[in-house]
Amino acid sequence: MPNIRLSSVFLASALALSPAASGAETLRFASQGDIGSMDPYVVEEVFTSGFLGNIYEGLVRRAPDLSIQPALAESWELLSPTHWRFHLRKDVTFHDGTPFNADDVIYSADRVRAGASDFKNRLPSDAKVVAVDDYTVDFITTEPNPILHYTWANWYIMNRDWAEANGVGDADKAASEESYATLHENGTGPFQLVSRAPGVKTTLSRYDGWWGEGSVPTNVTEVEYTPVPNAATRVAALLSGQLDVVFPVPVQDIARVEAAPSGKIEAGPEVRTMYLTMNQWRDTLPGSGLEGKNPLKDRRVREAMYRAIDLETIHARILRGRATPAALMVAPGVNGYSDSFKRYEYDPDRSKELLAEAGYPDGFTFTFQCSNNMYVNDEAICLAVSNMLAKVGIDAKANVQAKAQYLEAILSPNMDFGLAMLGTTPASLDSHIALYSLHMCPRADENSAVWAPDDLAKIVAGKSNFAGYCNPEIDRLANEILIETDEDKRNALINEAWTITTDDVAYIPLHQSWGAWGVREGVGVEVRADNIFDWRYVTVAE
Repeated sequence: MPNIRLSSVFLASALALSPAASGAETLRFASQGDIGSMDPYVVEEVFTSGFLGNIYEGLVRRAPDLSIQPALAESWELLSPTHWRFHLRKDVTFHDGTPFNADDVIYSADRVRAGASDFKNRLPSDAKVVAVDDYTVDFITTEPNPILHYTWANWYIMNRDWAEANGVGDADKAASEESYATLHENGTGPFQLVSRAPGVKTTLSRYDGWWGEGSVPTNVTEVEYTPVPNAATRVAALLSGQLDVVFPVPVQDIARVEAAPSGKIEAGPEVRTMYLTMNQWRDTLPGSGLEGKNPLKDRRVREAMYRAIDLETIHARILRGRATPAALMVAPGVNGYSDSFKRYEYDPDRSKELLAEAGYPDGFTFTFQCSNNMYVNDEAICLAVSNMLAKVGIDAKANVQAKAQYLEAILSPNMDFGLAMLGTTPASLDSHIALYSLHMCPRADENSAVWAPDDLAKIVAGKSNFAGYCNPEIDRLANEILIETDEDKRNALINEAWTITTDDVAYIPLHQSWGAWGVREGVGVEVRADNIFDWRYVTVAE
């Protein structure tokens, strides 16, 4: 899918076509990149998933305080430790008018676990999904799973009839394999797609047949989304009244927006943890020229890189203090987080010692893939990290790209990186999903060998473990955590797992950024710690 970088002239023209500020029921917003696909199972990325959550819905959803609420399921019960029953909401229709029922849940359960779906961890591969009647669905697992539905807020339900009539097959990441669902939708949510020009503009309108009409405060009837990669252009458009909401506002522009009579900042800590992933699976490290060698397989090298990064300077100079240092791969607010874990101290001298011990006294070279429109000040952070690594002899060649090209480089099957910066928000707000997706050995099943990157469609556990980190003890603990119903025992297992992964330096956690949303005066929004933009809570003053 193309990712068109708009020029300021073109952008001005595009925004000029939008209603003026008096268009009280139109929400005009912009962010730094476009959504990855209209297919809700293709890209597990916060912005894309959050955007689609206004169009599609799951059986459950998250409220602004991140608590779980009923959505397409109005209630549920646990009949036994391995048997859940969900009672579906009646009188719900998809945007084409087709009634929603249990068959759509069955179809969605099958499709979300098929092909190259990015959401396979939403349901165990061996779970049975059975329609009791048109509005009752049972989920039967082989083992207890006390948090089965915690990850379902962004497992969206698709319509079987629409998908089959339009030849929508399994989810596929490759742009050359686009399906009808890539550019079209048929959800049950409060907004429906009107037009989509990837990289340019996406327009949506309120769905008058939405089952929840009147239950939320929004008066928005139309939404216009424009990807605006340039931060200065986004902020200028907000302050001139051409846009109602922009995200993110760079930390260096926050004071400017706060001082403007036409704008305000809505901000707060995120539950997303930014981290560096180190390619530990390739035998030859990409970009190193070390045929048959990968220094990142050596724990000492990974610790050396960790200690070479002066996070305090990054936070002070690049993020202006608006970040919380991270020692774990989960944030405060995620179950299993503990402040007893501490970061490895910044110590470049120790970094050099560790490199020498590992056999790399003169350092080495690799490819450092960086994005410039996915995260808060991501390009500046990447370049700073590259410079810091250079001071201990590691030549991390930064390759800065827009989101679409960046993801293509680092995701399967390319995985062309030595180092890359990513962010993670556990969909369940529980440590298990972070261990399951990011730390378990990437395998198609418990008996298979560790993956090769072209086997992504078969991967169950470790689907986001692009580092290739593999410790069988973590596999054992993650599986125990999943089925443990005693809360104290479960949290003790989580703590044990985090102790192992931090000692292994599986990843380099960086921080939780403080998300800053620029909002036009007269517009009300609910800012969530998971950075999901829920249009149901937007109001636009007349």
